[in-house]
Amino acid sequence: MASIISKKVSGHTYYYLVESARVGGKPRIVSQRYLGKAEDIEAATAGATVMPDRTRHLAFGDVAAVWEMLRRLRVAEIIDEVVGQRRSDAGASVGTYIALATLNRVVDPCSKLAFAQWWAKTAGDRWLHLSPRALDHRRFWEAMDAIGEDDLKEIERRIVLAMVDTFSVDLSGLVLDMTNFATWIDSGNDRAPIAQRGHSKQKRNDLRIVGLGLVISTDGGIPLVGHAYPGNSPDVTQFAPMVKELVSRFEAFEAERDENTLSDASKLTLVYDAGQNSEDNYELLDHSVLGVRQNRR
Repeated sequence: MASIISKKVSGHTYYYLVESARVGGKPRIVSQRYLGKAEDIEAATAGATVMPDRTRHLAFGDVAAVWEMLRRLRVAEIIDEVVGQRRSDAGASVGTYIALATLNRVVDPCSKLAFAQWWAKTAGDRWLHLSPRALDHRRFWEAMDAIGEDDLKEIERRIVLAMVDTFSVDLSGLVLDMTNFATWIDSGNDRAPIAQRGHSKQKRNDLRIVGLGLVISTDGGIPLVGHAYPGNSPDVTQFAPMVKELVSRFEAFEAERDENTLSDASKLTLVYDAGQNSEDNYELLDHSVLGVRQNRR
């Protein structure tokens, strides 16, 4: 419901057109538009004020929030440090394209082909000026192709270190789990060997699947280790590489940490489900440098 309200600031009265609605069962103002003082409104109704022929509405708040987070974590810079600089005639750096793709995925996911159209509806060019040619969907694919598998692991390690340092994440409690996802990758496509037929947890046995393991902190659910693997590989066989990567990252955490970042590693608790149970995996944890306290369920 629309209505006009007034606010008094420093002895002056200002008017706003507000829209109200019920949020959580209670009336709340969901939007407001500044109208001006009483004399401003009078002038506008008398025709003395020129109204714009058209207006343009751009997405701002969510785009600004995500872009600032990407900036704080140095996502684009880290990717460029690992991958290296592109040719001088490239539209933007590899890190910039990946940061833009991440921004879109968080705010309003669309295809790379539709990215330029979405970008034009946001206030993104306030922070990053790119030519229309630079937003061609093929430039995104070229940037993604420039990142090798080893590069991807190193990029993830550095971004995780940045998250732990920036937000002082407590790493004394971790949770490890694995799952798989159905894909629409054609059976005859041999460029994606990671997509295989296997036991689909989505019951899509007609599609090729990709496995994904993830380690997160109990403090805020922050992802610390990601591990993609062929869809025809049992989860239990992927436990060892994930733990070894976790050990490697903990060594990096300990080298970089301060007193507020990482708790005593000997008090680390790792929670994982029964799908990872095997004598080899137990032995791996027992002999890891982490001194892990296992919580077997």
